[in-house]
Amino acid sequence: MENISWEQTFSESAFPLDQAHFSDFFEITDLMQLKQFLDMVQIKHCLVKPYWETYPSYPLVESRELLPSFDSDIMEYSSLPGFSMIALNRPINYFQEVFQFDILHPVLDMQNIAEGNCCPLESAVFAANNLSFQNRLPKAFQEPFRMEFANRDICLLETYPSLMPYLMEMDRAQVMAKDRSGIFHLAGIYASFPSDLDAEIKRFGVRIGKFKVGDAKRYERNRLFVYQYLMELYGFPIVSERRTSSALFARRLHKMVEKFLIRVLGQTDRCITSLYSTGEHRRYPHVEKIALVQVDPDQTDILKSLSNGGYFVDAERRVIILRVLYKQHNFNPNNVRQDRALSVERQDVIHPLTGNILKNCNIIKDTTNLVLRLNDIVRGEYTGRILYKRNEVVENTDTEEKRLKFLFAWLSKHQRRIIGYSDEFYANVVKVLDNYLLAPENYESFDTLHDLYQEVLSKYSYIQQARKVRVLEDIRNRHVHGEKINYLQMLTDACALLHELKFEIAKYFDVLVVSMINLAEFILNDRYIIRNYIEKKEENLSPYGKEIRRNYRRLVALTDEFKAIRKSRKDTSKE
Repeated sequence: MENISWEQTFSESAFPLDQAHFSDFFEITDLMQLKQFLDMVQIKHCLVKPYWETYPSYPLVESRELLPSFDSDIMEYSSLPGFSMIALNRPINYFQEVFQFDILHPVLDMQNIAEGNCCPLESAVFAANNLSFQNRLPKAFQEPFRMEFANRDICLLETYPSLMPYLMEMDRAQVMAKDRSGIFHLAGIYASFPSDLDAEIKRFGVRIGKFKVGDAKRYERNRLFVYQYLMELYGFPIVSERRTSSALFARRLHKMVEKFLIRVLGQTDRCITSLYSTGEHRRYPHVEKIALVQVDPDQTDILKSLSNGGYFVDAERRVIILRVLYKQHNFNPNNVRQDRALSVERQDVIHPLTGNILKNCNIIKDTTNLVLRLNDIVRGEYTGRILYKRNEVVENTDTEEKRLKFLFAWLSKHQRRIIGYSDEFYANVVKVLDNYLLAPENYESFDTLHDLYQEVLSKYSYIQQARKVRVLEDIRNRHVHGEKINYLQMLTDACALLHELKFEIAKYFDVLVVSMINLAEFILNDRYIIRNYIEKKEENLSPYGKEIRRNYRRLVALTDEFKAIRKSRKDTSKE
C-alpha cells in the first residue's frame, strides 16, 4: 500500500462530501458542517504536512497520551505548528463580545475590486482586512502574505486553506462567525480568551465540597486535585496558558448557552483538541482530540481492517488519523475513582483521502496492550519516555531505578482502569506486578532503591484496596457481576468485604477509609431494611428477616471499627 502525501490528503474530491458542488462547500451555515470542514483543512496542514516534512523524526502521539488522566507535557516541539480558534454560531456583535480580537469584514464583491470598479467602501474594507492581518504577522511573513493575498478576500472559507501557514504563525486565536446571510467566514484574528482561573477553581472546589470558604488549610490540601480535575473535564492536564484559557473560555461560553466551537493545537501535545456546544442540554461541552497515532503491531485484527480500507497515512509505520471522543463525569466524593473527570467514549479512524470514518475502533483502550506494556516495563524492554512526578523526564527502562519510576508512572496513569476493569484484566496485572515486586531475587536491588520501591508498593496497595472498595460500591447498588442481589446478600457480602479489608488497613489511606465508612452507612440507612427488619419486633420476623438483622448488626460493628481506626489515625497525626 502506498503512503499518503500531504498534498493528496483530503483532495478536492473529499471536500464536497454530501454537497453537490465543490464551491458550495464553502457556503457553510451549520456549525457541525464547519467543524467537518475545519477537520479536513487542519488535519492536512497541521498534522499530515508536518509529519512528512519532518519524516521520520515527527513525534507521533503515543496511545497512552490520549487516555485520561492526561500526562503533563514532556517536550516542547517549537518547530511544529500550533494555533487556537473560536467559531461562534451567530454574527459578531463587536462591542458586546466578551473577548478581545481584531475584527475582519468579508468584502461584498471581490471581482469589482480586482477590476478596479469597486466602490470606495469595499476597497477600504479589503485594505483594512489585509493590513490588520499583515500587521499581526512576524516580519518575515508580512511580504509573502501581501503578495499572495493582494487580490483575495481573506475572510472567505475558500481562502482559509491557503491562510493556514500564516494563521499558525500568530500567537493568538482566530475567530469565525456568521455573516448577515448566515454563512461562516473568518471574522477576526489575534483574539485573547479571558481566563479567570482563580475564581473558577475556587467556585468549582466549593461546589464539589473540596473547599470551604475561609479554610486555607483545606484549600492548600485540595487545590491541586481541584485544578487538575477541572482542567481534565475540558480535555487537558495543567498546561500552558493557550490551552488553559481555551478550556476556561469554553466553560464560560457553555454557561452562557452559546453555540460555539473552540479548537486548539499545542506544540507539545500534537493534538487538535475541540470543545464545542450545539445547544443541547449538557453539563459540559463536548471534548474530542485528533492526532496522528501509530497502531500497535500486536493489534492484528484492527491492522487488517485499516489496511483493507486504506486508512493508513503511512502504511509502513502503521500511522493513522485518530479521533477520540470523551465523556465527562460528575464529581462523586463517595466513588473510589473520584478523580475520574473524563473517560473515552468512542474512537474513530479518519480516512486520509476521503474523510470517511471507521467508527468504534479500540486503538488506545486495548487491555491486552496495557498488560503487554506493563510486561515490557518490568522486563526492562520498554523504550520511550515518561514524566516522573511532573518534574523528571525518564527515558527507557534499562536500569532498575528507571523501571521503578516507569512503573510508578504507569500505575498512576492507569490507576482508574485497573480499579474499574474486569476481573480477568486485574488478575493479569496482579500476576505481572507480584512476579516483579515480590520476587526474592529482586530484593537486593530494591534495597538500594528503598524509598522509590516503597512508593511503588504504596501505589500498588492503594489500587488493591480501592479495587475492593469499588466492589463495595457495586454491593451497595445491589448489582454484582451484572446481576441483581437481594438485601441479605448485600449485607452478607458487605460484612465479608469489610472484614477482609480490616486486616489490610495496615497500609492506611484515609480517602479509602472514608469511602468505606460512607458506603457502609449508606447500606445501614436503607429505609426499606430499617422499616421491615430493624424496627419490627424480632418475634415477628421470618428466618430470612432474622438473618438480615444479624448481618445488619455485624455491619454496624464493622463500621464502628473503621471509624475507630480513622479516629486513632487522626489523633496520631495531630501528635
